Amino acid sequence: MTNHHKKRSAKAGHPPGTLIHIGERKVDQPIFSVFAYGADHFEEMRAASVEECRRVKAHAEVTWINIDGLHDPTVFEDFGRHFGLHPLVLEDILNTDHRPKTEDYEDYLHVVLKMMNLTKSKRDIDTEQVSLIVGADYVLTFQERPGDLFDPIRDRIRLGKGRIRNHGPDYLAYALIDVVVDNYFAILERLGERIELLEETVINDSGAATVREIHHLKGLLIHMRKAVWPMRELLDGLRKSDSTLIGRETVPFLTDVYDHTIHIIDTIETYRDLLAGMLDIHLSAVSNRMNQVMKVLTVIATVFIPLTFLVGVYGMNFQYMPELHKRWAYPGLWIVMILLAVGMLFFFRRKKWL
Repeated sequence: MTNHHKKRSAKAGHPPGTLIHIGERKVDQPIFSVFAYGADHFEEMRAASVEECRRVKAHAEVTWINIDGLHDPTVFEDFGRHFGLHPLVLEDILNTDHRPKTEDYEDYLHVVLKMMNLTKSKRDIDTEQVSLIVGADYVLTFQERPGDLFDPIRDRIRLGKGRIRNHGPDYLAYALIDVVVDNYFAILERLGERIELLEETVINDSGAATVREIHHLKGLLIHMRKAVWPMRELLDGLRKSDSTLIGRETVPFLTDVYDHTIHIIDTIETYRDLLAGMLDIHLSAVSNRMNQVMKVLTVIATVFIPLTFLVGVYGMNFQYMPELHKRWAYPGLWIVMILLAVGMLFFFRRKKWL
């Protein structure tokens, strides 16, 4: 049993809505960052408590509160109390093993995403769950640790660039989702480069390292597919939602992100097909090499079969074999064996078996 499965077992026997963190503790203390803005004003701060976040929210047109660190259930009890969040929503936020989804609770929307980044070695994918709560005048984002893809969004809010400052929380939620989806393209681009290099390697070298790389890339693509495939349903649900929290002007942008997810899924499937083809090429190359080796060994064995017969006949211990006492018998036997071997090789060549 993995450590993660052991943590999941901690929920066994508890009633629904019990706040238990499932995942790794990645920060010592939760970190609260607040962006409060409107078309003509902007405020950024680090908050010390949920109550302080709520006070800032009361004086802004749109408030974005980001929380890094999910290990403290008491913090989420405070959020649930101040923002009217359902206990099942809080339970889902603390469970970092959820698939991407969206839920409509009338007063707010709950969205779960998988944010992905390449590791420092550029060989693996680091995945983090991000939960969004989209209300009438606020967006809450819950992350497992500091460091994310949202710095371009923060810069646009600070500088007043783009549409964010002139739109509501639904547009901010779209912008955050869009950044997560766009980063999938960056990861796929890197994987595509590795697959192109692997294509050349498979033809020239089909060793065990090549097979390991193929299986490793297939595993990464399966991991991505598990995160992206539900995103298609999530975005389709948001753009077709009847919720008053999603404005009409935001729907075209959500449709655009939805199209991006379709493109990403198609690319993942294409790469998986390419890797499956490479594995077939590898198996064919191994089989061809084995056939070449077996052909050479078969020719050698076939040539030596009649020679072995002749040597075996003249190796018998009979006294009255007529050729034994002839002066030309020994060289004559060698001449016959050489002509026989050369003749068989010529015959194989003419049949194009060599």
